[in-house]
Amino acid sequence: MIAPLINTQDIPSKNDTIIIDARSGPDAYSRYLQSHLEGAFHVDLERDLSEKPKDPAYGGRHPLPPIKSFVALLGNLGITPSTRVIAYDDKSGANAAARFWWMLRALGHERVQVVNGGLDALVRAGLPMTEKKPEAKRASPYPANAWNLPTVTIDDVGAAAADPDSLVIDVREAYRYRGEREPIDLVAGHIPGAINIPYLNNLSEDGTFRSDEQLAELYKEALDKRDPKNVIVHCGSGVTACHTLLALEEAGIKGANLYVGSWSEWSRRDLPIGTGDQ
Repeated sequence: MIAPLINTQDIPSKNDTIIIDARSGPDAYSRYLQSHLEGAFHVDLERDLSEKPKDPAYGGRHPLPPIKSFVALLGNLGITPSTRVIAYDDKSGANAAARFWWMLRALGHERVQVVNGGLDALVRAGLPMTEKKPEAKRASPYPANAWNLPTVTIDDVGAAAADPDSLVIDVREAYRYRGEREPIDLVAGHIPGAINIPYLNNLSEDGTFRSDEQLAELYKEALDKRDPKNVIVHCGSGVTACHTLLALEEAGIKGANLYVGSWSEWSRRDLPIGTGDQ
């Protein structure tokens, strides 16, 4: 299995590689049209990588899309089981690029990587940018019918947070975890029993990921010999959590669970809420 990260100098210029620009936000597509890595296709977090929730209290703000929709999207992009895929965004992978990586990996696709340092690193490296949209060589829908990486429910999270043999990691910024301010969801605070390791801890000052050794040291200390299968990672809505799942895999720690509903689900269900540092 290839490493989850790829450095800019290692990005190949081969016909079997598909590049994904996963910038998100209301103006993401217009920014993509202004300038993107040559050959990159745009995917949208709201439209392509999640489903508009009927009620965020049941599934969170960014539930996974129907798998039939996602495999059709991959086919339209020309992605087959043998395709090499490289994704980037403008948040050092912390937004939709890591989510896209996790979703492809959850289908069993191994040849997918996230650009270390994201769009900024690509620009610094002088890689060719363009306004031109590439033309996809469409294929059949990707042959998969289930998400095969571990996910958990809101009940699983509540049980794990109270179990000393399990660990729930909240990757949001510390001020959100402590309940000082909540810029997105309705209530500030955290799941009682969860610990806070902000996703920014995965990064160096230049926006690239810390070394494998540094990531391993950070997370092995936090896990304290727990089996990764007993570890749950969450954020606000199941997107940025994938950044930490990627960091864990880069550190050689595999098998942790994604709580897709995350704080956006928990905080809407009239459940206990913690504040402060614990």
